[in-house]
Amino acid sequence: MPVSPVLHISNAVPSAQNDASKKIVELPLPDRKSESPSTAIVYCEANFGAVDGKTANGLVRHSERYKILSVIDSEHAGRDAGEVLDGKASGIPVLRDLAASLATADTPPDYFIFGMAPSSGMLSIHERSIVIEAMNNGLNIVNGLHEFLSEDPIFKAASEANNVTIFDVRKPREKKHLHMFTGKVAELPCRRIAVLGTDCAIGKRTTATILTRVLNERGINAVMVATGQTGLIQGTRYGIPLDATPSQFCAGELEAAMLEAYENERPDVIVVEGQGALSHPAFSSSAFILRGACPDAVILQHAPKRTHRCDFDNMVMPKPAAEINLIQTFSDTKVIGLTLNHEDMSTSEIEYSIAHFEHELMMPVTDPLSGSRARLAEMAFIAFPELLEISLAAA
Repeated sequence: MPVSPVLHISNAVPSAQNDASKKIVELPLPDRKSESPSTAIVYCEANFGAVDGKTANGLVRHSERYKILSVIDSEHAGRDAGEVLDGKASGIPVLRDLAASLATADTPPDYFIFGMAPSSGMLSIHERSIVIEAMNNGLNIVNGLHEFLSEDPIFKAASEANNVTIFDVRKPREKKHLHMFTGKVAELPCRRIAVLGTDCAIGKRTTATILTRVLNERGINAVMVATGQTGLIQGTRYGIPLDATPSQFCAGELEAAMLEAYENERPDVIVVEGQGALSHPAFSSSAFILRGACPDAVILQHAPKRTHRCDFDNMVMPKPAAEINLIQTFSDTKVIGLTLNHEDMSTSEIEYSIAHFEHELMMPVTDPLSGSRARLAEMAFIAFPELLEISLAAA
């Protein structure tokens, strides 16, 4: 099977600053001029719609890079993927196994995407056999785990035998090509907005994607910089696998991605996807984002019904007010709005939470998936009136 063109997601700063910049990872990229984008099936057994299925969840909601043909999850087989996630049909079926996904496809899919993000970052023995089966059926592999399949002798042999390619999304460049932080990001003439959260796997990427889209719809040139594997797989043009980058270079690599985004796009706003939570003791990603992006503003994502940290039952979730205080104490920035993850919430509970937090925090609050997306744009316009002027001029 021919391999689709690839996107070179690089953290190259403008050439005048660093002529030796190299690409970070190569990801499959359908020819954007083609009417037939690359096709993919997404594996998410027993996790679709759940926290560990966030890569599959994100691809069903948004993908610039692939046409998703089906999702594999025997527990939801027979349902529409969009209905499982958001109660709205997407036309993407959920099927019981790889054989069913291949049989349902009109033509052989181009890619098999591993759509789960387990805390271990590794494949189970059963999952390894599923990936090998996909390769034996001629599918290229997109892997977002910390385990690099392209370096595994068994997977390398299967790749060569079947003439397919393995794309390890989290595989960073060699250390000699990584960037140290310079501070140049703070000199960019565009606004920088980071979407952070009170926990991991809470919807930061989804909110960042929606915010970017809404701003563009309103005449603002907004570009998103991804910091995790799902955003990169979805097709975000700029970004890095932050949690796979050596800590000494995290701030510099993020800064370099933002400098490149500005050099190429000249945006009014750069939206930076958050990772983890600044208050979370198991993750340091948010600290690197606040340092590397030097955001002018932060939008905070929170799940009101989540009582404990994801994967950490002994850690109670922080209150939004406490997280806001921590962010604004740690970094020279301001939190301009709160967005809600409505997991396990009824419509009335969502409405109550929005009203409650707006009163408590004295800032705009919305649920980006079920509530007002226009409210997201208003957060930016209230904080930065010049963006409203740009929007009105473009109307």
